[in-house]
Amino acid sequence: MRDHFEIRDHDAAGRIGRLEVPRADVTVETPALLPVVNPNVLTVEPERLRTEFGAEMLITNSYIIRSTDRIRDRVLSEGLHDFLDFDGAIMTDSGSFQLAEYGDIDVTTAEILEFQRRIGSDVATPVDVPTPPDVDRDRAERELETTERALADAEAAETGEMLVNAPVQGSKYPDLREAAGRHAAGTDLDVFPVGAMVPLMNAYRYADVVEAVMAAKRGLDPDCPVHLFGAGHPMMLALAVAMGCDLFDSAAYALMARDGRYLTVSGTEHLEEMSYFPCSCPVCADHTPADLREGDDDRAERLLAEHNLHVTFEEIRRIKAAIRDGTLLELVDRRARGHPAMLDGYRALLDHADQLEATDPVSKDAFFYTSHEAARRPEVGRHHDRLAWLETPDDLLLTESKPPSSHDHDAVWRVKPPFGPFPRALSETYPLTAEVPERVDAAAQTAAAEGVRRLVEANPETAITLGHDGWAETALDRVPDRVAVDDLRDLGR
Repeated sequence: MRDHFEIRDHDAAGRIGRLEVPRADVTVETPALLPVVNPNVLTVEPERLRTEFGAEMLITNSYIIRSTDRIRDRVLSEGLHDFLDFDGAIMTDSGSFQLAEYGDIDVTTAEILEFQRRIGSDVATPVDVPTPPDVDRDRAERELETTERALADAEAAETGEMLVNAPVQGSKYPDLREAAGRHAAGTDLDVFPVGAMVPLMNAYRYADVVEAVMAAKRGLDPDCPVHLFGAGHPMMLALAVAMGCDLFDSAAYALMARDGRYLTVSGTEHLEEMSYFPCSCPVCADHTPADLREGDDDRAERLLAEHNLHVTFEEIRRIKAAIRDGTLLELVDRRARGHPAMLDGYRALLDHADQLEATDPVSKDAFFYTSHEAARRPEVGRHHDRLAWLETPDDLLLTESKPPSSHDHDAVWRVKPPFGPFPRALSETYPLTAEVPERVDAAAQTAAAEGVRRLVEANPETAITLGHDGWAETALDRVPDRVAVDDLRDLGR
């Protein structure tokens, strides 16, 4: 049981939580964005990250500090918080990114953890091996063993009140990710980053990101705070939170600004190609794209970085509101329309609807059917699973329309795509209060037909008739042969 992380609200696998960081004597509300601060180049001053943007936590690289003579002694003398002028929580990376980039670093887990403790880090990181996504299995297994030895070294280290990360590796292999998550959760370490995701995110392979994270989550305990290393583009944060990730570190705000790129929740724009800023943050309200193009390059980079931070922190707040309102998957659905790769990620997430259903609340304020992907949401599967609980009469009519004034059936139930059949007494209960368009698509009809099939299989003695409003053949093919089927359009309703 990890008493430093408390979950307050759930929606899908997303959650609002409270992460206690004892060494900093602060509590960080999650989901939380950790801006990456390069100790050599402060694009935006850390004090402003807290006061103007609301950052409760940031991340910097202890390996760079240790390897840079001109700042190492100063940080050791002043302490990390005074050096960065930041009074929130600070996480430090260990040099694992440099290991992945350059193939070797000159520090061990014991050495870097001791250095992180000495400079005053609040959350430290061991030297794990970030295995790239497309390596062979033998390499993935060997490097996972190295990472697990680093976790053992971290457990043995004297860290005091400093929290310590337990990275979850395993490349593209779901079984290795799940086993790595289970191993990490079995340690006495504190925060659980899913590592080596940057190559996948840089290549827009969001479906592969989903598979890796969902596998890691199957191994981790429910009370493990999960950090998605390298995730900071606002476009994908709702998807990442819906997977169950709690912490995100973003260098994107600065790296994109350096290249003249402008972040939005639906993608990335190039400053050179923009005529208008669509955002109303302070930067965009006071400047035009032409202002930034025609001004000093350093100033333009700083202002772009500030916009990128504003839009990213705004998205974090929007995600928290969606969790509280029970509309996180609707937000993910909207974000998925911004880029085909995001849609791939959303569809991959819904492949794990049973995993999402384990923490998804049974009652919410609303369910909006806005795309055919919604037919695969966990609420639909939950309703289908519960059809076996319902008592049926000997002869039952299922109909999409109002029940006929006279009929020979023992009872009449409603059929509502995408959920399927239910007694009319349940019409005002969630999710059957869902807002569904009048022109229902084939995916919703097929999901409803699956509900009919589940009801039929659970009640083999019941005679069932289905009245539908012109369902597609793909949906009708799911209805068992023993069900009498009528197209209500042919019957004049």
